[in-house]
Amino acid sequence: MNAKPKVWVARPVFPEVLDRLRQYFEVEAQAEERPRSPAELKAGLAGADAAIVGLADRIDAAVLDGNTRLKVVANLGVGHNNLDLDALTRAGVLASNTPDVLTESVADFAWALMLAAARRVGAAERWLRAGHWPGSNMRFDDWLGLDLHGRTLGILGMGRIGQGIARRASGFSMRVLYHNRTRLPEAVEQECRATLVGKPELLAQADFLVLVLPFTQANRHAIGAPELAAMKRSAVLVNVARGGIVDDAALAAALREGRLAAAGLDVFEGEPQVHPDLLALDNAVLSPHIASASEDTRRAMANLAADNVIAAFGFGDVAGQPPTPLNPVVMSHWAAGKA
Repeated sequence: MNAKPKVWVARPVFPEVLDRLRQYFEVEAQAEERPRSPAELKAGLAGADAAIVGLADRIDAAVLDGNTRLKVVANLGVGHNNLDLDALTRAGVLASNTPDVLTESVADFAWALMLAAARRVGAAERWLRAGHWPGSNMRFDDWLGLDLHGRTLGILGMGRIGQGIARRASGFSMRVLYHNRTRLPEAVEQECRATLVGKPELLAQADFLVLVLPFTQANRHAIGAPELAAMKRSAVLVNVARGGIVDDAALAAALREGRLAAAGLDVFEGEPQVHPDLLALDNAVLSPHIASASEDTRRAMANLAADNVIAAFGFGDVAGQPPTPLNPVVMSHWAAGKA
């Protein structure tokens, strides 16, 4: 009897997902959530036929060097800038991600950050927990925030998550503007009640600007000092996309100097490190990259990663058809016997 192929799971996932994998694979699952060095990643992948990894796991040519066994790397996330797709493709390794299943949860969370930043929820909670309310002489005009209803929502990057954010705006009677590489189909624009504008117009008109564009080198610091200077002083910036899209140092300066009203940030340059100037600001609401962290969504993400691994090895109901491959050309190489 042939031995089962082996899957290395680089971060803790739900037990029932591991049980699904164990039907077809030998599973080595890491119980500790922590960053792993390139040497640790290389060692983990060396003994595996497939791997499930997270956004903190950088899989590049050096990590793959000399590995002739690995067949699949399934990423737990929509973004995949931790994966060197060119190197994976050259090595004949299929890569996958987990799109769609987190769209609505991330869209919900973007609104949570918008509301919290606009209404100063984080600072007010810290003030209350510090014991300031009892016996205070709180003025009628203390803790004034910004209304969302009737304002202009700008969305930079109008993929599935951006569209989900836009659909929710009708409940707040907001005008929706967006900027994207390509214009959405007319029917989608109508569903989202969204109007395409140029980036300068988006920056100038948005009362709330939400970033949901992918991270690429071209998008690095897409919001930097010049862009922040083009925004309204009363505007709120929300980033649920990727760290590095915003120049965090420039953003901190704009918030500190009153050139921007507030920000809600779930992602940061160099995370898990956060720019210390942001940590010192009461008009910045900060969360540790948890926009997709609802129980239902994280289970769906883990199951989709497992689906990709199971299908790539010819098992399960969708044998041979991984649902969300990033470099499907690898599968044609397998079929041709080239990898």
